[in-house]
Order: sequence, then structure tokens, then C-alpha cells
Amino acid sequence: MSRPSFIKSRYNSFRFAFNGLAAVFRSEPNMHLHVLASIVVLVMAYRFEVTRVEWCLLILCIGMVWVAEIFNTSIETLTDLVSPEHNILAGKTKDLAAGAVLMAAITAVAVGLFIFIPYWAEYVKTEL
Repeated sequence: MSRPSFIKSRYNSFRFAFNGLAAVFRSEPNMHLHVLASIVVLVMAYRFEVTRVEWCLLILCIGMVWVAEIFNTSIETLTDLVSPEHNILAGKTKDLAAGAVLMAAITAVAVGLFIFIPYWAEYVKTEL
């Protein structure tokens, strides 16, 4: 049996990656909240005309939260596979993964507040 060509192999890699993204969107309600929050942040960034550096920070934070949620889902799925019955260590593993998502989200909110509060303050001052 011959190995797939380089292009076919890359195509398959991307297909598997997009299948993974689709799976997390189907199975994780929290991912829908992350998407909604991301849209709100991007609209506000556009509306307030944030700087290029601020855009980069916001996009990095959005990506960090999404990646954390995807890893969390992956860890939870694998934990359920290897330990279908209740197990203290399996529960701890899931809690740690969820804690990573929480820390990523808290960090993203903090960065968002640092960026947006001055814009909000200026908006309120000029509009009211």
C-alpha cells in the first residue's frame, strides 16, 4: 500500500482538525458562549478603533480561551474513555482542565477591561 501524497496528507490533516472544531461546537455549550463573547469583543474593538497592539492582544486572548476550551473538551473526552466509572483522579483531571479554561477566561476578561475601560470612559464623557 502506498503512502498518501504530501498534498493528500495535508488535506487529511486539515479535515481532521476541522472535524475536531465541529465536534467541540456540537458537544460543548460553553463554546457557544465563547463565540458570543468573541463576537462582542471584536465588534467593540472595531467600534472603538482600538490600536493594532490592542487588536493583537484581544485576538490572542480569544484564541487562548478557545484553545483552552478545546483542550478541556479533549481531556474530558479521553478521561471518560479511560475511566468510565467514577474515579477521584479522573474527576481531579477534569477539574484541572476546567480550571485552565477558567484562568484563560479570567485573564482574557482582565485584558479586555484594561483595553476597553478607557474607551468606554471616553465614550461616556463625550456622549453624555
